[in-house]
Amino acid sequence: MTIAVTGATGNIGGAVARALAADGVPFRMLVRDPDRAPRLPGTEVAVATHGDAGASRAALEGVDLLLMVSGAEAEDRLAQHRTFVGAAATAGVRHVVYTSFVGAAADATFTLGRDHWATEEAIRATSMAHTFLRDSFYLDFVEDLVGEDGVIRGPAGDGAMAAVARADVARVATAVLREPSAHLDRTYELTGPAAITLDQAAATVSAVRGTPVTYHRETVEEAYASRARWDPEPWQADAWVSTYTAIAEGALARVSDDVERVTGRRPLSLRDVLEQG
Repeated sequence: MTIAVTGATGNIGGAVARALAADGVPFRMLVRDPDRAPRLPGTEVAVATHGDAGASRAALEGVDLLLMVSGAEAEDRLAQHRTFVGAAATAGVRHVVYTSFVGAAADATFTLGRDHWATEEAIRATSMAHTFLRDSFYLDFVEDLVGEDGVIRGPAGDGAMAAVARADVARVATAVLREPSAHLDRTYELTGPAAITLDQAAATVSAVRGTPVTYHRETVEEAYASRARWDPEPWQADAWVSTYTAIAEGALARVSDDVERVTGRRPLSLRDVLEQG
């Protein structure tokens, strides 16, 4: 079976690539920039982007099993994904493992979750088998929410999120690629071990880093206003703010045991991620 991995220059795809190489599993990396591709034994490198149908078809020729790590946030990301999915189907890929979102739905409050849902639908519409890894928000990103003044600001209210470590997502993806037949047409919800509020997240960051961190509850109007200084495009501002409103509504509070069921390991907590980082 020929395996291809996208996103090998990023966090999740890179971790999967290193794990497969360590196991001696040969695979093909699809990257934008070959100079940035990790140098790993038993691998080959193909150059393609999600939005380039011709290059993607050529890069995926002969591939049976594909890890499709979702592309970088962009206004046209869904169009890029659809192009890539079509190229994979045309090239003869038999099974796609896609990193989706735990709240994926046509009407998801987190606006980018709608793109993930539509990408899942595009994959379902082909003859390819699928495994959807619906990741919660990343624990690795929590510390990035802290402003220079030590405050996390957002309209998340008292909502909680069962955020997951990127390392756990990579471990699940690697396990699926090692034994794909056991995961055909399955959807997994990948979460951490507990749902945490932003008050709890702030307290954990403060305790581990030894610096005061607090959470300030913004209104939605305040959230848009406080982010206007970065002059985001409307779609980006909506994505930023809806990160918090999705937490507020409770859509991300459910804790799943899928990480442990697939990998045999308990998922990492926020404290684990901070202490390892």
